[in-house]
Amino acid sequence: MASYDITVRGAGVMGLSVAYVCARRGARVQVVDPNGPASGASGGIVGALAPHTPENWNPKKAFQFDSLMMSGDFWQGVEVTSGLPTGYARTGRIQPIADDHALGLAQARAETSKTLWQGRATWTIEDAGDWAPLSPSGEIIHDTLSARLMPRQATLSLAAAVTALGGSVVPDAPDSGAVLWATGVTDLDEMTAQHTRLVGAGIKGQAALIAYDARDLPQLFGDTVHIIPHHDGTTAIGSTTERDFKNTDLDALLDDVLTRAYGVAPMLRDAPVIERWAGVRPRARSRAPMIGHHPFRTGHFIANGGFKIGFGMAPKLAEVMADLILEGRDAIPDGFEATASL
Repeated sequence: MASYDITVRGAGVMGLSVAYVCARRGARVQVVDPNGPASGASGGIVGALAPHTPENWNPKKAFQFDSLMMSGDFWQGVEVTSGLPTGYARTGRIQPIADDHALGLAQARAETSKTLWQGRATWTIEDAGDWAPLSPSGEIIHDTLSARLMPRQATLSLAAAVTALGGSVVPDAPDSGAVLWATGVTDLDEMTAQHTRLVGAGIKGQAALIAYDARDLPQLFGDTVHIIPHHDGTTAIGSTTERDFKNTDLDALLDDVLTRAYGVAPMLRDAPVIERWAGVRPRARSRAPMIGHHPFRTGHFIANGGFKIGFGMAPKLAEVMADLILEGRDAIPDGFEATASL
């Protein structure tokens, strides 16, 4: 029987990213998931890697900024190693400005971005062009930090990269070496059952993929809807945030999402819908990722709670977790420690 330095349980973006970085550093890694890679929330279709607003800076925002800045090299490395696309590109994002109050906020954030984003990305106020959400003021926010990828393809590319580096991705295997739990909602539910209050929960999301080719254009955000042009000539629209995910009817809220998207971007109205997606994303009670030592499994590690920002956080999160697992070096921000959600 083969022996490994690390066993990762869960083949979503968090588990596979840690496995990939550890394998790159020379560790022998196995990833175990009975459902296979990208079978859960990481098999989605939206892929908006969007930053927090450049204001009220805190460790969570700083960590995310660092991770977004690492993303280009990270995902390029995954593609080169696996030979498969991830759909990553830093194409930016456009948002409408509704009124004078919103304009004032946007202008203030444009100023703070100059410092907080370290001159490596911009947040500017511009006149709305042809590719823009409808904006009552006629002006839009354009940031150059936002990026996009295709979650399902990126996750499959990660799995192939782990295999290319000598690792194993299998449906079942015993623990071998250090153990990392990245099983999403399943582990959140199990931890909550062992605790006196909610540790985290699944949040359902719905999205659609349409046949509209805007592949080199920025993503749009308006009326709480994300519109993400992908590298393959499709465009994703999503997604909802639903606490009750037992109802698997895709049409109940997705049609409303599409209607709002058409209101934001009328040019999409006649594009055929080619896929509907629904999935349950793991959100920790703290709303920050849960990483570090597992609070209920002695000697094990955890990477969970990615929710909407898992792909954006993955590059730096994977490096930090590899430092901890392989070197015993703990550089995890206090708000991300697994105990923060207890």
